[in-house]
Amino acid sequence: MQSETTQATQLITLAGVLARKHNFSLPLDYSQADGEQILVFARELTLPENVAKQLPYLVFFQGGPGFGAMRPAANGGWIKRALKEYKVLLLDQRGTGLSTPINYLSLQHLDAAGQAEYLSHFRADNIVRDAEAIRAQLSPGSPWSILGQSFGGFCVLRYLSAAPEGLLEAYITGGIPSLSRSAEEVYRATYLRVLAKNRDFFARFPDAGELIAKLVTYLQDNEVLLATGERLTVEMLQLLGINIGMEQGGESVYYLLEQALIETQNGTRLNPLFAAQFSGMLDYNTNPLFALLHESIYCQQAASGWAAHRVRQQYPEFNYLSGEPFLFTGEMIYPWMFEQFNNLKPLQAAAELLAAKDDWPALYDAGQLKQNRVPVAAAIYSEDMFVEMRYSLETAAQVGNLKYWLTSEYEHNGIRMDGEQILDRLIALNRGARLR
Repeated sequence: MQSETTQATQLITLAGVLARKHNFSLPLDYSQADGEQILVFARELTLPENVAKQLPYLVFFQGGPGFGAMRPAANGGWIKRALKEYKVLLLDQRGTGLSTPINYLSLQHLDAAGQAEYLSHFRADNIVRDAEAIRAQLSPGSPWSILGQSFGGFCVLRYLSAAPEGLLEAYITGGIPSLSRSAEEVYRATYLRVLAKNRDFFARFPDAGELIAKLVTYLQDNEVLLATGERLTVEMLQLLGINIGMEQGGESVYYLLEQALIETQNGTRLNPLFAAQFSGMLDYNTNPLFALLHESIYCQQAASGWAAHRVRQQYPEFNYLSGEPFLFTGEMIYPWMFEQFNNLKPLQAAAELLAAKDDWPALYDAGQLKQNRVPVAAAIYSEDMFVEMRYSLETAAQVGNLKYWLTSEYEHNGIRMDGEQILDRLIALNRGARLR
């Protein structure tokens, strides 16, 4: 397979860090290498004093699926630690950021079946194929290091399964998936974690229940339109819970609720500030790949069948009834979202086909992982709302040469909040240091 790359002719300075843009033309479907091509973008970061040095690469796999790599504004966090000894490559995974982005506009030339077939090529297996094609150009003949956050950890385990020869070492934060458990099993566990985070949230903010009750009553009595044009429903309000599993996320949700309703000369009204900020706290309109493929990241030779929606019926307390306690949901995708979010509506039929797809290829090679020789260091957050700790530990026991740091210090987005410290500890762990 031949691919083409073009590079920016000049380095760009970003707060003391030098950045270079890379664009790669790669196959949509690697079984048809001469067929349709997509663009994959990556941003390379280097310290000025290291620009002439032959440093190894550290490639970052973003959480998601469906989100472009971070756009750094300063030399801070985990990037600051990494740049001491690596060149950092921030990869916009296919379909995200500047990598042939996916949305209803880019897919509107296809019918539903064509959209579903196209989208089936955007899971971790092809993300890793892209990375290997890029390595052949940027680091020919030399393995590189990788760091995966959340869904990025799924990509790391796929890399270790399919192309370990391309890796020097690997790091995972908040993202060790089960190698074999179904989406339904995963959601049964994570609903319990969401319940626990709800208890924590309403204990921390005792008046939040009253604020929400007033808001829900208002929503039921009035047609409330968001800044993005949708009618705000109670089910949609529950989706804010994806934020309460993040460090500082609970505070953001609470402060938003405080300002939800205002008193005017014409009575109680929804605060326009709430309508604008609410839309900004959910990514379903802006990052549709997250809704379209989230459940498929767990699928191997099986259909998801809207697993989160089905499992929710086992936890009826999440189905709000007037007068009953309100609960937030978490990182769950529901079929009604493709009826309520404007930018998902055109993709509803494709989403149904993807939910019914039962021939997803296997992602992990248990035999290869058992005999893995690539050093792997992982941070497992015991209180993580998004990842079941028991399943992470279960997988860790099945992967050779994997060391982990189990901690209650961080929520799921720990790498964003204290990345320099976390990556430093993982590098030390991979290199034999004993953590205290």
